[in-house]
Parts: sequence; C-alpha cells; structure tokens
Amino acid sequence: MPVDLNILIGGEAGQGVVSVGAVLGRVMLRGGYEVFTDQDFESRIRGGHSFARVRVADRPVQSPREDTDMVLALNAESVLLHQAELTPGGVLIYDGHQTEVKPAGELNCLDIPIADIAVAAAGSLKMANTVATAAALGLLEYDFSLLSEVLEHEYGRHGQQVVEANIKAARAGYDYAAAHRPKGYAFPLKAGKPSGKLLLTGNEAVALGALAAGCRFVAGYPMTPSTPILEYLADKGREFGVPVIQSEDEIAAINMAVGAGYAGARAMTATSGGGFSLMTEGLALAGMTETPVVIVLGQRAGPATGLPTRTEQAELNYAIHAGHGEFPRAVLAPANAEEAFWLTVKAFNLAEKYQTPVIVLTDHQMADSYYTVAPFDLEAVTIERGEWLSQTEADRQGREHKRYAYTESGVSPRALPGIHQALVAADSDEHSEAGHIIEDAATRRLMVGKRLKKLTGLAAEINKPVLSRQPQADYTFISWGSGFGPVAEAVEILNGAGGKISHLHLAELWPFPASEVAAMLDGGGKPVVIESNATGQLVRLIQAETGINADIRINRFDGRPLSAAYILNQFQPEGAS
Repeated sequence: MPVDLNILIGGEAGQGVVSVGAVLGRVMLRGGYEVFTDQDFESRIRGGHSFARVRVADRPVQSPREDTDMVLALNAESVLLHQAELTPGGVLIYDGHQTEVKPAGELNCLDIPIADIAVAAAGSLKMANTVATAAALGLLEYDFSLLSEVLEHEYGRHGQQVVEANIKAARAGYDYAAAHRPKGYAFPLKAGKPSGKLLLTGNEAVALGALAAGCRFVAGYPMTPSTPILEYLADKGREFGVPVIQSEDEIAAINMAVGAGYAGARAMTATSGGGFSLMTEGLALAGMTETPVVIVLGQRAGPATGLPTRTEQAELNYAIHAGHGEFPRAVLAPANAEEAFWLTVKAFNLAEKYQTPVIVLTDHQMADSYYTVAPFDLEAVTIERGEWLSQTEADRQGREHKRYAYTESGVSPRALPGIHQALVAADSDEHSEAGHIIEDAATRRLMVGKRLKKLTGLAAEINKPVLSRQPQADYTFISWGSGFGPVAEAVEILNGAGGKISHLHLAELWPFPASEVAAMLDGGGKPVVIESNATGQLVRLIQAETGINADIRINRFDGRPLSAAYILNQFQPEGAS
C-alpha cells in the first residue's frame, strides 16, 4: 500500500514546532522516504499559534495535505484546533497533564506525560520536544537508530553530554509510546535504505545556487521570507569568499549590489514586497546603466505589512513592471527547491550576458518549505559571463572606449573600470555610446532601442513552459511558481478518477513565452488558471501577451498555501451539479 503520511506538529511560536518538524523530516529522509515540510506561523517572536506539517511518502511530494494522520500537540490550543483535521484512524499525541484538555469524540489518543518523561530521563524540560518527536516515531514503530543519528547531528556542536541527554529522552519517549499505543491503532512505517537525497528549503536552494553560480557579493536588509537566504550566505560567506553585508536599508542594499556588478562582481540582493518597493529606484539605475544584478523577491501577503509570515503570489506584475522608464529584465519563478537552485544559476548568467537586472520571484510557501531533492550536479553548472573586452583590446581603446556602443544585440562588450587603459564612463542620465550625458532626440531614440533589443535575446533564453498533455483534454490547468506541486497533484487525482485534464506550468515568466503558451493551449481544452492572488495576475498576463481569455480561475488569497484539496474543492467542471 502506498505511503502518504501527514504529521502535524502544533504549538506556540517559540515552542520549537519548526525544529520538531525538521527533525522528523530528516529522520524520514534517512529512512529513504520523500518528504515535504511546510509551516504556518504568526508574525510574532513568541506566542500565537503555529504549526508545521511533515508529509512523508514513497513517491515525490511537493505540496501540503490539509487533513492529517497524526497530530503532535505541544499545547492545549493545538488539540482544540487540529483534532478535527485527523483522518479516520489517525492519532492525537498530547500531554494531558500539561494541557489540561480533553480531546473530543472517539479519537485515537496517546496521552503521554511529555514533560515528566523529559525531566525523569534527561533532567531537563528542554528535552520535551525530543520526547514528543520520539513518541511520534514510537507509535509508527520507526527505526529508532535513525532518530539517534539525527539527534547526534543536530546537537553535536553542543557537546556529547547534550547529545546523550537528548538520546536518553528520546529513548524514553519512544518506549512509552510503543508501550501505550492506543488500542486498535497501527501504522507501522518501515525505514528503508537512504536515498542520498537532500532536504532543503527553497531559500537554502537559492543560496546554494548563488554560490554555485560564482556570486561574489551579497547585500540585503532582513525581510521575511527572504531573510534565510542572507543568513545562509552570511554563514557560508567566509568559506566561499563572499562578502555578505547587512545594509542600513533596502535602498543601500541594491545600490551596493549594483556597484559591485558595475565593478565586475557577480552580485545579488534579496528582499520582499516593501523592501522591493524601496529598491525600485536602484532597479531602474541598473536598467539605465546596463549593470547586471540579481534580485530575489520573496512574495508574502500584502499590501504594506499585510500578513508578513504568510504566502501569496501577488507581485508577478509588479516584478515585471517595477521601476520607472522602460528597460529589459528577466523574471524567473521557481516551483520548488531544485528549480530554485538552477534558476538562480540561470539568473546570474542572464544578468551578465544581457547586462541587466534579473529577478528571482519566490514566495513564502516555496521559500520556507522543505523539499526532497537529489544532490545538485555541479558539473552541469555553467558560468556565462557575457561579452567582455580583452585586456589588450581595452588597453587599445583607452579613452575611446564606448561602454554603450551600439550593437546588433544591444549588448555592448564591457571593460572593467580601473584595471586597464580603457576609460569606463557610465551615467544614470541618458547618455551617448561613450557614457556621457546627452539631450538630443536622435541619441535618445537610439539608446532606448539599443537597450530594448536585449529583450529579443532574453526571450530566446526563456525555456518553454512545461506541458503535461492529456489527449483530448477538457481542461488545461495552468500554474506558475510554487503552484506547480498542488496543481500537479490535483490534476493527478482528477485524471485518476477519469478526468481529462492537462497541466501547463510556467517558471520563466518574462519575457513572456507568448507563442509557446498559445501553441500549448491550442486544442488543449478550456484553460483554468490557478494562482495565489485575488485578481488573476497570470490570467491578465496571458490575455495581454496571447489574446487568449482564461475565464475559469481558481484564486487563493487568504495567506494559506494552495493544496490539491483546495483546488478540488474550488473546481467546478462544466455540467457538474
């Protein structure tokens, strides 16, 4: 029987909900399972309800389930909020002595004295989460040695004493759960051989992609959900020779990154909605000065502060059009951690080849969720630095160097400022080929045309959307970014029940692949666009670029992630009652 186990860990922010989820995910990964973990938390340091979901399967999973097979409740509120989400035969684990709550109905329950066991076994309440984690695994009869390995890895930096205390606490929680399994409850989960895969968040994958792409400068100001990118790179920066600067604000961050790009370093910044607003002047500066820079824009629910720890896809049009004036750019929206790595690599290459900003558009759901991914093939990473003048040619040109020389592609070969005889002049005003300020109409027209020519080259670099075609389809579901996993799962369920539904997914959104999308939708059934915003931003983009109307929409904009269950509940096939 296929394995598809969903474990929910609930508690207050600050109680270690995410840590328990991360440990469970890693234990399952070591047993050879595919894992998808997401989290839901409020925007406060401590207090407020939060939960993490760990989905474990024997096939790839990339989306959350809304029902759950096991609730691990760390406080009373979690019992009350989530007991109704249990599937038939599911189990609730809680500490009745601590929570003083009585679950409703005839649920399978394990009332385990988590706090008492932690104190008795390890002498510290700090081990309570370890006890709870082990209790969940005890009920599943899962291989305890895998938990020991993960605890040693997690706590090894704190010393062997801490490791041993956690393992003692875990052993006690595991044994208690195994000995007090609710009557009739059985869900044995057998661990297999490790797959060798990794468990990464989207943010970690972006950071790894930046390092693999040869990023040499990072500046940013912390803002959810992109902060973990900066933290990861700051941790690894010394090892990889990458300065990571926390600037005083986002204006400084992007201008630092543009400055580094101008000087020849591969540079990146990462931010979110309000921070990106502050960056738009710097974005336009990069467009005018034709300076390569990569910007990670992590979407969350806005406007303004909105729901800062929740998800949305409401900045697609903003990413495409942000900044004053007209200038080329590319916008890439990865679906998962694997794509986040590779599209980040691509973003650096496009930025330098076309000397222009490139935006990696993530969202909270993709950025903070853990995905199972195969190790990245670093041999497949290519570094494309675009057109540079050789030292000899730069020396020969000297003061005659034209930084913005008119070319067929719109891309002018660059000379690095300050390292040869070439005079590199750049200006944020409109300028001549030599980089000097101009006002005349003819040069203005030529320079605008030169910059916009890059769109042709960029468009040729954009990969086609991915189409999973169903013969004689009645509908084509269309997704972008993190919508891939939930939509793919919904399509699989519907087709498994006799439906005829194709799936078209876009990850590389600008320049928009209009002809490819139009061809893929031709004869593919009615388009149904599914996205996490209220106004249908992809719907309007498809209509503007292809003339195709997608009248059927499924939009989620309550800050919660798309899921297959949500899509199936919203989808109303024509003719259905």
